[in-house]
Amino acid sequence: MKITDSKYGQCLYFTSAALARKVEKLAIESWKAVDLPPSYAYLLMAVLEEPGIQPSLLSAELHLQPSTITRLIEKLEEKKLAVRTYEGKITNVYPTPKAKEMQPKMKECLNRFYKQYTSLLGEEESSRLVQDMGKIADKLGK
Repeated sequence: MKITDSKYGQCLYFTSAALARKVEKLAIESWKAVDLPPSYAYLLMAVLEEPGIQPSLLSAELHLQPSTITRLIEKLEEKKLAVRTYEGKITNVYPTPKAKEMQPKMKECLNRFYKQYTSLLGEEESSRLVQDMGKIADKLGK
């Protein structure tokens, strides 16, 4: 049955959750090449783009709770992909050499994910959907 045919198809919660599950499935498939779940991969990309970034900035950038960021960083440390340093009360997160080696492959995964959903939706609709969802999320976050 199509989501639009469901008796809950007009409900924001139901349709957004169904969409999130479908997008998550595409993302997981795209990130398999680096053996990372999408949330870990996006955090690691942020660390690679800004070595020494603080967890509070990662939390703001990724819209995740600080406790979630801490858990993700711990897992990346276990995988030898990130390391934390401490300067007094300030924590900085750095990529390891292993993570730096993975960066080109991570970019390929990101591009694969983009190509996957744009091939299904079309570039124009994909772009509009992402922009609209961002605006809606901002409005609901107020």
